[in-house]
Amino acid sequence: MNKDVIISVVGTQSMDDNDMSTMELVTEGKFYKKDNAYYVTYKESEVTGMEGTTTTLKIADDIVTLLRFGTVNTQFVFEQGQKHMAYYDTDSGALTIGVFTNEINVNLNDSGGEVSVGYEVEINNLVSGINGFRVCIREAGSGNNGMKRDTERLNES
Repeated sequence: MNKDVIISVVGTQSMDDNDMSTMELVTEGKFYKKDNAYYVTYKESEVTGMEGTTTTLKIADDIVTLLRFGTVNTQFVFEQGQKHMAYYDTDSGALTIGVFTNEINVNLNDSGGEVSVGYEVEINNLVSGINGFRVCIREAGSGNNGMKRDTERLNES
């Protein structure tokens, strides 16, 4: 299985002052299955500030691994109730970041579906933000009605 898909990514970020920011990216990408894992791959854009970066999500056994290569290089592992360390490398410099996953919801099948993750980011062992993302995957060419409904629902939550 290897499909062209439309991917909607909604990311949220809340800092110490509780101001919540939300960013949404709708883009084309690839969705495939290898062994017992699903993979979603897409190119970042100016909207995310990571133009020139390719993002891949590997989803297996309720563990989501986010890999980025290009202008940003990193590997975040999201596993419910676990903290994982990540090396975050950008043109501006590199950081070591701790990621503690509060919540993971995976609802995928060979046609697509949704993945959502809620997590805390730690820098120097101090929580610096509460973040989350939701990824909706739909087969390309299946019409925009399903994506429109997903986008409306995401904007309501």
